[in-house]
Amino acid sequence: MISHISHLECPRCSRKYNAERTASYCICGSSLFAIYDTIGVSEAVGRGEFPSRVNSMWRYSQLLPVKSPSFIVSLGEGWTPLSLSRRLGRHLGLKILRIKDEAQNPTLSFKDRGLCAAISKHLELGSNAFALPSAGNAGISASAYCAAAGVPAHVFMPTETPKAFFQVCETFGAEVVKVDGTLSDSATEMSKRNGDWMDLSTTKEPYRVEGKKTLGFEIAEQLGWKVPDAIICPTGGGTALIGIWKAFDELEAIGLVGNERPRMYAAQSGACAPVVRAVEKNAEEIEPWSNGNTIAYGLRVPSPFAGHLILNAIRRSGGSAVAVAEQEIEPSRRMAALMEGLEICPEAAVGLAGLRNLIESGEIDYSEDVVLLNTGSGSRYPFTKTNLNH
Repeated sequence: MISHISHLECPRCSRKYNAERTASYCICGSSLFAIYDTIGVSEAVGRGEFPSRVNSMWRYSQLLPVKSPSFIVSLGEGWTPLSLSRRLGRHLGLKILRIKDEAQNPTLSFKDRGLCAAISKHLELGSNAFALPSAGNAGISASAYCAAAGVPAHVFMPTETPKAFFQVCETFGAEVVKVDGTLSDSATEMSKRNGDWMDLSTTKEPYRVEGKKTLGFEIAEQLGWKVPDAIICPTGGGTALIGIWKAFDELEAIGLVGNERPRMYAAQSGACAPVVRAVEKNAEEIEPWSNGNTIAYGLRVPSPFAGHLILNAIRRSGGSAVAVAEQEIEPSRRMAALMEGLEICPEAAVGLAGLRNLIESGEIDYSEDVVLLNTGSGSRYPFTKTNLNH
């Protein structure tokens, strides 16, 4: 397990940073990307040494940032199924629909990928306490990985977050601070505390994206190093969408795929759709959304920090962004349960409803190979009797 990380670089202004030192984001205000010696990795590909036989996201360790395996805090994250969805795909009118089931990660969501990579790398760089604002799943993931590492976790959550999320974080020993308002309000409250911790806020440090990009690696490998036509990403802070796009660039650089790319689609609730609005206006930056009161708590991100990177990935891919009505979310969860036996989270239900809208509008053709991200388990979001009537 040898990382080929070279340095950190700003994708906006190209300023370079030393990867051996703790960094947050660029002085120009952009997120930072980890850059790798892809020539070295391509040589490993030629020798049959990439990826490894490890059945976790660390099979791609050469394109992950941690240099010393002793700092990796792994609970078995990644290498989740990419399953062909026959009944649901046929119902939607798609020839090929695949579901990447991230509910099978250790703490039941795709947040494990990013938090595992970030916590492991920052431990290697000397951090010994962590904090982040979270709408639920990221807080649980950070709490679990910090518990496994034996370091403190501080989680700032909106008060309206379902009770189960607070309880699980506290079970893992995290300090949980409840904050009135949105995720942005939680971030503001965290900044006021000015604690002696590493800030793991979405895209405000370089390494959560590195963990999330392994979604792209896995999708390509599970398809025989081929690229699907489209990927549907429920989008709040945008880490998965940005990471998957970065992954395909790196796979091309090491010779495992060509210049073909999936069209990237951001799916959001119409109650909080700043990315959709920016795409529709052809804007360069994302304007903050007022309130954003959606039951898809992980998508309550009124002002994603890496907005320009989200928009760049969408546009370069030829994709788009789609908003769905709040009343579509729970029926979509129910449809996934009845047709595929999957208990998906509300955020993934937004992706499913968004996919249906894209098919009906003709933006996605019935003949295409489409991947939908099930970003997490719905087990912490119980159905109500009202839900079951849909």
